[in-house]
Amino acid sequence: MTQGIQNKVVVITGASSGLGEAAARLLAKEGALVVLGARRAERIRQLAEELIAEGGKALAIATDVTQCEQVQRLVDTAVKTYGRVDVIINNAGLMPHSPLERGKVEDWERMVDVNIKGVLYGIAAALPYMKAQKSGQIINVSSVAGHKVRPGGAVYSATKSAVRVISEGLRQEVKPYNIRTTIISPGMIATELPDSITEPDIAEITRKNYESAIPADSFARMVLFAMSQPEDVDINEILFRPTVQDF
Repeated sequence: MTQGIQNKVVVITGASSGLGEAAARLLAKEGALVVLGARRAERIRQLAEELIAEGGKALAIATDVTQCEQVQRLVDTAVKTYGRVDVIINNAGLMPHSPLERGKVEDWERMVDVNIKGVLYGIAAALPYMKAQKSGQIINVSSVAGHKVRPGGAVYSATKSAVRVISEGLRQEVKPYNIRTTIISPGMIATELPDSITEPDIAEITRKNYESAIPADSFARMVLFAMSQPEDVDINEILFRPTVQDF
C-alpha cells in the first residue's frame, strides 16, 4: 500500500486543517517530506513542529493560494530545501453556498480565486520542475459537487467541475514527461469547509447534513493509495462519499 512514499517531497496547499492536515499527517508518518502551505502561518508551523517531533520531516511556508507569487515561492522553497518536488496536492478550497438570486458576488469571486486559480497557480509552479525531472504527480481536489449540482451550490459546483476539466486537460498534456495526474472528489468530510458559508440559513442546513460526514483521514488514505501505485500506473480520478450520503 505504501510503496514509493518514503522520501517523496510533497507540497500541500490548504494544509492548516481538514483534508490537507490529514494528508500531511499520514504522508509524514509514511516517510514523505511534507511542505505545508496555508494562510494561517501559526497553524502550519505548529503542525510542522508536531510532525518533526514524531520523527517526520516537515516545512511550513505561509501561502495564500490566490497570490500566484506565493504559490510559486512555496514550490520553489520545497525544491531549494529538498532538491525536487515529487507531488503537489492542490487542496485549498472554499464552499460559501448560496442561491444565485442572493447575488453573493464576493463569495463567487472568492471561490473562483481559491478553487480554480489556486489550482492553476499550483500547476504553474510545480509543472516546470516535474517536466525537468521527467517525473511527478499532481493531485487536484475536486468534490462530489464537481459531478452533481444542488440548489445553492451552483458556483461551487462550477469551480469543482472546472478542477476536473483542467485536470483532464493536464493529464493529456503531460504524458510525454512521465507525470501522473489525479483528481480526488470527496463527499461530505468532517472539515472546516462548511464554516466558509456566509448565509446563516444555508450554513445551518449544511451543518445538519454534515452530521453524517466521515473523518478527514479517509481523504488522506485516498491520497496515499494514488501515490503508492507503481510508476506505470496513473490513478486519474477517485470519487468517494460516506456510505450514507445520497447526494
